[in-house]
Amino acid sequence: MIRIKPIRLLLSGLIALLAGVAIAQDAARVPNAPLRKTVGQVSQQAPVASLLVFNADGAKLEGNTLVLTGVSANSIIFADRPTRAAGHIATSEIVSQWGAGADSFDKDPPNATVSVLAGGSNVSDAVVTLKSPKLDGTTLTFDVSVLEGDLAGVTGPAALFIDHWRGWNNAGWYALGAASGAAIGASLAGPRYVEPYYPPPAYYPPANPCPPGYWLGPWGHCRDTPYHGRLPDGQWQ
Repeated sequence: MIRIKPIRLLLSGLIALLAGVAIAQDAARVPNAPLRKTVGQVSQQAPVASLLVFNADGAKLEGNTLVLTGVSANSIIFADRPTRAAGHIATSEIVSQWGAGADSFDKDPPNATVSVLAGGSNVSDAVVTLKSPKLDGTTLTFDVSVLEGDLAGVTGPAALFIDHWRGWNNAGWYALGAASGAAIGASLAGPRYVEPYYPPPAYYPPANPCPPGYWLGPWGHCRDTPYHGRLPDGQWQ
């Protein structure tokens, strides 16, 4: 019995040590948590690769010109992991920031999909490269190169989807909480009339969002240890 007591003390100390390590690791991973939304306040968000969506009453594609009419005064932006945030920005700000930054859209014109709902399940799409935006009231005009599709004879509400937007200023960002996540999930689960809008673009990973000493794991979590397990492509390592 005398020899058992030191073993119990050793086990107790080891358990306490492991608990402390677990708590420290959880605390260190807090920076990976999504932005927390406080009602009435927006979050400051550094530039991050995002999807940008313009909404308009209509769209016309004539030759090398795309005209969006009745454009909304604000446009939607959202980013997936690891940022997991959504927000909106004034459409005029997008136009003014088009040529800002080292990797601006002036220097690297984006591909985009313009989609028009023509009633019922009728959807018409065109894939274009966007250049030289001009906003006049609620009319937004682009010089374009048409890659595929057309909008000939189509009328109805329209949306313009631009991938890999890196807006610089004046966007209101919010965390993707349970309600917004559920809404987005429900929209993705609905009927899909066009599959997909355009081929997946080349992926340019954002700057490492993890604190010093950590790396971004394959599932979007900050880690300070090697990862062993299933990868997003189904493989194991």
